[in-house]
Amino acid sequence: MNPNLLAGLQNRWESLTGRLNAVGEYLPPLVLRIIMGWEFFESGREKLGGENWFASVQDQFPFPFSVVPAGLSWGMATWFELIGAVLLIAGLGTRVVAFSLLFLTFVATSVAHWPDMWSMWSDLLAGYSITDRGHGNFKLPLLFVVMLLPLIFNGAGKLSLDYLFGIPLGGDPKPPGLADFGAFGLAALVLGLPFLMLVPMFGATLIVIGVALLAFQRWVVG
Repeated sequence: MNPNLLAGLQNRWESLTGRLNAVGEYLPPLVLRIIMGWEFFESGREKLGGENWFASVQDQFPFPFSVVPAGLSWGMATWFELIGAVLLIAGLGTRVVAFSLLFLTFVATSVAHWPDMWSMWSDLLAGYSITDRGHGNFKLPLLFVVMLLPLIFNGAGKLSLDYLFGIPLGGDPKPPGLADFGAFGLAALVLGLPFLMLVPMFGATLIVIGVALLAFQRWVVG
């Protein structure tokens, strides 16, 4: 192939993807925040005007929520969803809010969406569905988790109060990426803590890996 033609195609491709990347800092995070905010606000609004059914599933909550009074758990879930939804849409404290809602989603999944018993991957696959039959319908909360993760790891984007408030503090509030052991250790902790609510052994393993990677990074850097 003609080298000039190849270079021209590469330049055009880089120009196209560069523009998509630039818009990607504005549009996709905004869409995620609006959709997730709306879903959690609707869930919180239903709880606010609905009947507390947490008492009937109190024994199915993971520790320490299994020992928290059902009324308190209901109120916490309601206001976490309502206030978190508003903050998420506005893009204020997005990473913390998204992680809180991620944690809440894992707790809800363990109570109402996770299979009662599973010993093989086929058992989990059977529960990967969207139904109103109770346990074994974790497809929808899994989609919520997938949509919250980019907000935790990438932030709210440039159409957000996080970005607006960050500018007067010295520029773009999103620092350059650091793909080191500490970064992957932090990611393991972010995922491990919620997984403690759902699959404790897997969550604990991720936490151990995360702590080990952070310690190794500290030892290497000094």
